[in-house]
Amino acid sequence: MYNNEAPVHIAMIMDGNGRWAKERGLKRTAGHEKGAEVVRDITTYCAKIGVKYLTMYAFSTENWKRPKLEVDYLMKLLDRYLKKELEVYMKNNIRFKAIGDLSKFSKSLQERISITEKQTEKNSGLTQVLALNYGSKDEIVRAVKKLNEQNLEVSEENIESCLDTAGIPDVDIMIRTSGEVRLSNYLLWQNAYAEMFFTQTLWPDFNTLELDDIISDFNSRERRFGAV
Repeated sequence: MYNNEAPVHIAMIMDGNGRWAKERGLKRTAGHEKGAEVVRDITTYCAKIGVKYLTMYAFSTENWKRPKLEVDYLMKLLDRYLKKELEVYMKNNIRFKAIGDLSKFSKSLQERISITEKQTEKNSGLTQVLALNYGSKDEIVRAVKKLNEQNLEVSEENIESCLDTAGIPDVDIMIRTSGEVRLSNYLLWQNAYAEMFFTQTLWPDFNTLELDDIISDFNSRERRFGAV
């Protein structure tokens, strides 16, 4: 029985797919396949317990440096995931949103992303946000360009209105799996007062029980936002 108070916004860096596969003598693609299953499990669970926003780092601006075969596979996996998940989104009242510079993706993948956003836009439960070709520095640069184009004064409010996450509350809980302890250019603005959790668990082994433990820990913390 779930007894925790659900946070509004959870962000995740889903790290460790490749290492999980290597430990089992499998190709890295097997780790990504298993990782996609965990994305579904965690997303539907967050919808069930009342989380409003779940932002997941799916593909960074730096991930293009990976071997071409792996990148091509990840693009196909994303397209297949979105096509397959539409039924899950609708069944669980989940809205889908993508953030990042989507212009670098193929036209067909951009269309798949746009269609999924459109078909789920009236869902009112959890919003699953996938960060795709996303880097926080890139996002802030693009936001500043928007400010200039719209001739807006530089202020926190105006910058936030030009970020990819405009209208989405700042992060409450930031989770990174696999034992790495860094943000890797992820939601630097939005994580300003997030509570950070770094777990040794590789992403394909991450589960709802561990998420419950993290939320319990979060609820026990006193968040002062710079005050005494």
